[in-house]
Amino acid sequence: MNLKVIPVLRIFDYLKATEFYVDWMGFIVKGEHRFEENSPVYMESSREHISLQLSEHHGDSCPGAKVFIEYTGLAQYHKFLTDKNYKYNKPGLEKAFWGGICMEVVDPFNNKLLFSEKENP
Repeated sequence: MNLKVIPVLRIFDYLKATEFYVDWMGFIVKGEHRFEENSPVYMESSREHISLQLSEHHGDSCPGAKVFIEYTGLAQYHKFLTDKNYKYNKPGLEKAFWGGICMEVVDPFNNKLLFSEKENP
């Protein structure tokens, strides 16, 4: 059985969401849907093995969610982000109490992405 879990995160501004997720974090937009021109967007974004649904629709999700993401090559991804010198977010790379390293990134809508890499055995 092949299962995949894709979190839905609440966003409030399409341009701010794409600036954050696409321009800074390096995600790609895999698809977008609007019922009509002036309606909220529902979009799928991804980067490597990570898929996120981002929705402006009221009731799809609550802002302030936290997503735990197992990641390999976290120090390199941290460098990729910090080298961009994004003025709204400067994540740290920390030693995790469960072993390995972690980095928490908070999006403009207060959703938290906690990237974690386990120590090599």
